[in-house]
Amino acid sequence: MAVGDLSLQGKIVVVTGGGSGMHLAFSKLAHAEGAKVIIADLRLGPESENLSPEIVFQSTDVRKWSDLRNLVEVSKEKFGDVPDVYVAGAGVFEPDWSNFWDDTEDQRYAAVDINVNHPIKLTRIAIRALREKNKKGVVLIMSSIAGYSRLFGAPMYATTKHALVGFARSMKELDELVGIKVVAMCPGIVNTPLWKSRSDAETRWGYKDDIAISAEDVAKAEIKLIKEGEYGGGTIYEISLFGERVVLEWNIDPPGHDRLGEMRGAEIPKEAMEAAYKPIMDALNSR
Repeated sequence: MAVGDLSLQGKIVVVTGGGSGMHLAFSKLAHAEGAKVIIADLRLGPESENLSPEIVFQSTDVRKWSDLRNLVEVSKEKFGDVPDVYVAGAGVFEPDWSNFWDDTEDQRYAAVDINVNHPIKLTRIAIRALREKNKKGVVLIMSSIAGYSRLFGAPMYATTKHALVGFARSMKELDELVGIKVVAMCPGIVNTPLWKSRSDAETRWGYKDDIAISAEDVAKAEIKLIKEGEYGGGTIYEISLFGERVVLEWNIDPPGHDRLGEMRGAEIPKEAMEAAYKPIMDALNSR
């Protein structure tokens, strides 16, 4: 009953967060493989001009479950069937309007709604839609290597990504039982607008182009994870400067653990970490 190998030719793919960055790159690659694509995002970035008619845009706020459910209806209307592949790519990294240390929200963390609740709900919507049509399919959730490491400066981001690793692992049996494969992608730092748009990317977070992988490389890994049957349900797949690997469930080694000499150039500098901690400590000391 497992999904096994899956060609994207003629398949319908819905991608949240596909308006820019790695998931725009993914959308273009999926289309090149023969898929019809629905980009679900708040807006399209400037690099998304001149898209094929078989890549359609649907304005979507992933915090609204009604918007997520509507993606199935859009797929039926535009392409005549429910999506075969669901990519939960939308996410945020400690924005100033929703993060742990700045504490700007009164009722709930919007970042948790975006990073955790949206992928979980999209998965449930996917299961329901695929089962009603008796179709096999794939759900790919975008996590991060932060999903099994710590980030004192960005604890909410790390926590949300931990949640997605746990959720994807917990969906392992769904593949064999009903032919719906749920997997998670865990990239390292990626060269995307998420970083390019932050004025503090280098000064506070230590971002540099030479420690980042390209959006296209992540997109290619996502295509592989979706298509190839050797990556079954519950797979946690990592891509970083040190290569690609399946992250096993127990006793996780750090990325590049077998290439310690090479890791030194990719470590976040101590001064960058101190810069990341400074506004946190200033806030703590003032209260």
